[in-house]
Amino acid sequence: MSPLSPAVLHILLALAAGELHGYGIMQEIARQSGGAYKLGPGTLYDNLVKLLDQGFVEESPARRDPEDDPRRRYYRLTASGRRTLSAEVTRLEDVVRRARLSLQSVKPRRA
Repeated sequence: MSPLSPAVLHILLALAAGELHGYGIMQEIARQSGGAYKLGPGTLYDNLVKLLDQGFVEESPARRDPEDDPRRRYYRLTASGRRTLSAEVTRLEDVVRRARLSLQSVKPRRA
């Protein structure tokens, strides 16, 4: 499996806790990243279409709030999406572990 793009990673992470609508996904990404990563609607919806096609995300049939705008769509991770996210987190942990080992073995140069 190839690495996930930052946008896809953040979308899957946002949906890992539960169902969200598009604006909720953008808010959760900003919250999880401490505001360091912001996703615009175009990037979000382009990636949601791909994630839906890949079977990593599905549209939820249930609405959280009966007062919700009927046009609002909620999304959730599928089992495949959860496995993909888990595999990516494991891959990233390995990258960080190797980077730390590499940095520990580098001897600083004297000026």
